[in-house]
Amino acid sequence: MEHLKLILGTLILPPAAPLLLVIAGVIAGRRAPRLGRLLLGTGVIALWLLSTGFVAARLERLAERVPALPPAAVTATGAQAIVVLGGPTHQAFAPEYGGPAAYDELLERLSYGAWLARRTGLPVLVTGYEDEAVAMRDTLIQNFGITPRWVDDRAYDTYENASHAARLLRRAGIGRILLVSSAAHLWRAEHEFTATGLAVIAAGVDFEAPAPVGWRDVLPTPGALATSTSALHELVGNLARVAFAWSGIRRHRDPGQHVAALPAKAGIEGR
Repeated sequence: MEHLKLILGTLILPPAAPLLLVIAGVIAGRRAPRLGRLLLGTGVIALWLLSTGFVAARLERLAERVPALPPAAVTATGAQAIVVLGGPTHQAFAPEYGGPAAYDELLERLSYGAWLARRTGLPVLVTGYEDEAVAMRDTLIQNFGITPRWVDDRAYDTYENASHAARLLRRAGIGRILLVSSAAHLWRAEHEFTATGLAVIAAGVDFEAPAPVGWRDVLPTPGALATSTSALHELVGNLARVAFAWSGIRRHRDPGQHVAALPAKAGIEGR
């Protein structure tokens, strides 16, 4: 199931989707020149536009539907724990650390989670998949001196992040959390966690900063394409979340069911 989701997600998002249109245009052009030119032109134009800062910034803002948590409100939320969601930016082995490490987007989430932990004194739960969760745990310990109380290393996607975290937290009597993730991801994540019965205070990072449009914003860059892809992933993912919940295919049930968790270090509870 995980591999099928990965393949489908890759094919419907850039750069694969526009490139598939280009390939289809080349193939179709042999028998239907007009259709071929239409598909080819659509693919090229779509790839160019999605690679511009102008389009990428607007897609990112469209995905960011949850405002930032004001710093002054952090200690007055009534939260009982901090949950940091995993992301794809990690290394299974970083030679400079001699082990797993987080970087880029995931490191930003962990940095904010550590800041919240210091401000509030709340315990931290990190949730990801296999070495991703290990990288999160080790980065919090090594870089920020924060030892997570719970480490869930069996959550492949946001639905499982929410389901597993809710089960671990309920066993500790926790029902209200600060949820840390990237700003574009938080709308979908907040709904998944709320569906488990948890009360959620969204705590986002990496917000798209408003900026004037310049001539560079209409030129294609790899970074802009990555931003467009990430934003479209969240927008499409939220539609899929709604469809799955409505159909009953993926609906949160039985929050008391046991989920094994990776042991945390230094004797902190991990199960």
